Amino acid sequence: MRLGLALGYWGRGPSPDRLALAREAEELGYDSVWTAEAWGSDAFTALTWIAAHTSRIRLGTAVAQMAARTPTATAMHALTLDHLSGGRLTLGLGLSGPQVVEGWYGRPFPRSPLTATREYVDVVRQVLRREGPVVLDGRYHPHPYDGPDGTGLGKPLRPITHPLRADLPVLLGAEGPKNIAQTLRIADGWLPLYWSPTRWAEVYALPEALPKGFVVAPLVRAQVCADVSAGLLPVKAMLGFYIGGMGHAARNFHADLMGRMGYGAEARRIRELFAAGRREEAVLAVPDAFADEISLVGPRQRIARRLAAWRAGPVTDLLVTAPDPATLRVLAELNRG
Repeated sequence: MRLGLALGYWGRGPSPDRLALAREAEELGYDSVWTAEAWGSDAFTALTWIAAHTSRIRLGTAVAQMAARTPTATAMHALTLDHLSGGRLTLGLGLSGPQVVEGWYGRPFPRSPLTATREYVDVVRQVLRREGPVVLDGRYHPHPYDGPDGTGLGKPLRPITHPLRADLPVLLGAEGPKNIAQTLRIADGWLPLYWSPTRWAEVYALPEALPKGFVVAPLVRAQVCADVSAGLLPVKAMLGFYIGGMGHAARNFHADLMGRMGYGAEARRIRELFAAGRREEAVLAVPDAFADEISLVGPRQRIARRLAAWRAGPVTDLLVTAPDPATLRVLAELNRG
């Protein structure tokens, strides 16, 4: 199991320790470093900055939001950064949800998310293969555009720049059973959310045999600390925000996933508290058992025991969100055995 460093997206502004953590991870032998985006900092700019200050560690987006760019624009970002980094990029994509897509990006959330995702990946792969002009008779991403408000003058094009790798890996963030099943068919890997090292088979209904070389790269919050309860608070804060704040009361993919993991009543309570402006209470309403199940928190010996369960399943890459170099160092040592 390879280790990756997941830096996420910025909060109020750029954190001064992000680059230092990325360079520390490279020194410790971490295989990859990952950035994300929500409705603030973008994923590619920060990753390019890291690429310029590292030499070996692979680079990934976990995730770049599909609504933020047309698929050809995303492919341009990917092929450019792949060239500049010497072939180190992995492109992780996510569809996000209606609240973000319509509220932030100002575009309709697709009525058929599976179709929209499939078309998006198709166009990205056409650009990266550069076998001919990009052509797709699609519902959401037609190339050339043929909508009623178009000029009809669109011309099929292929990229001027020759991509460094036609097989640049494309990973997808997917939570629902149908999305996961499609990810197994059309992507090179999967970025799961809320991974349970002991219940992944029942929660995600994965087949016994995954495609050869398929990447399974869940994100996990890790912290070496004496007080497990205190160490779980950042995990609960993240869960409170995702369950309560990222999604509408009628449609929240993160809350749905928590429900499938057996915490449906708790998810509803978190959403109610968050919607009422009682955010601190929403965080405290996150069950410790749930936060603990999907994280690696506590003394070194406890993390060592629990890490074995993560290694025993289908996880190929563990993407670690850690607050300090000491935790990164402990995980590197434990993973080497």
